[in-house]
Amino acid sequence: MVSIADVASLAGVSPTTVSHALSGKRKVSPAVQARVRAAVEELGYTPGRSAQSLASGRTRILGLLVPDIGNTYFAELAQGVEQSATAGGYNVLLCTTGFDHERERHALEMIRSRAVDGVVYAAGSPPSTSELAQLLGDLPLVLVDEEIPGADATAFVSDNFEGGRLAAEHLAGLGHRNALVLEANGDLMSSTERVRGFTKAWATIGAPAPCIAGGGFTHEGGRAAIEPFIERFAKGELTALFAVNDLMALGAMDRLRAAGVETPGEVSIVGFDDIKPARYVNPRLTTIRQDVGGLGGSAVNALIAALDRDAPLDGRHHVYPVELIERESTAAPGTGAAHQRKEAR
Repeated sequence: MVSIADVASLAGVSPTTVSHALSGKRKVSPAVQARVRAAVEELGYTPGRSAQSLASGRTRILGLLVPDIGNTYFAELAQGVEQSATAGGYNVLLCTTGFDHERERHALEMIRSRAVDGVVYAAGSPPSTSELAQLLGDLPLVLVDEEIPGADATAFVSDNFEGGRLAAEHLAGLGHRNALVLEANGDLMSSTERVRGFTKAWATIGAPAPCIAGGGFTHEGGRAAIEPFIERFAKGELTALFAVNDLMALGAMDRLRAAGVETPGEVSIVGFDDIKPARYVNPRLTTIRQDVGGLGGSAVNALIAALDRDAPLDGRHHVYPVELIERESTAAPGTGAAHQRKEAR
């Protein structure tokens, strides 16, 4: 295979000069240009990806950080990112961080050392804005799914506050007045906004303030977070549950089922995300749907557009709408065994 070094040798110039002559990004003399063109034609040279990178000063690789690729939501996000990146002529370097601050710092350091052109960052346990600036320098950055407090980076996020409000209004509309909210441990703005939207809407119905418990953003986190409240659900003292992601909701549903608490007869459950498993469990999960593929694709498209224009990103926060998807995990209270036991007393 003919290389750029072969062209340089035949033309009597350096490989860098060949790159400049082919890309037009730096001026070379007409005589050198002619020798390079003649050598390219004689050898039948076609610039490869590495030569194109040398000519353009770009690797055409984007870094993607997600907390957990085993989480269906982030797997769908990564798929949306990769599809849009491939369509734009870029490859993706994927790193997972496990919602761990130190792993995120190491991942950011590694990504920068691999000389990527830009970063798509779904924060799990993000560094401070000053650390982020130190780790990435002037590398273009787009936040997706999660905002970082104080960061002025371009961001693509869902309307998390509105999603919490929709969940509260749905449960209240069914007649529920006693609810538990499962939030994520840590300082995640998405979780904070979903809980804030729920509690603000809940306050308007004149019901007792919801109980709030924290857990990991996982199936196991949902199971653990629900544990102290199982007896209250069994007695009918609590009848509604909102979890800030679907995995937590599904974990809580599993643990309640194991304790003999029925969904939706004794507890109505609403999740957030609309991951694929939510559509196939029994009962199917009522949830707040995010356009996860759209978020990832839009973030990449914005990043590629800025790179191709050699222009800065706009620094705006782009907020995407959400919608309530009603399925079988929610119903009016008073249909389950706990209600029947209470009535029999």
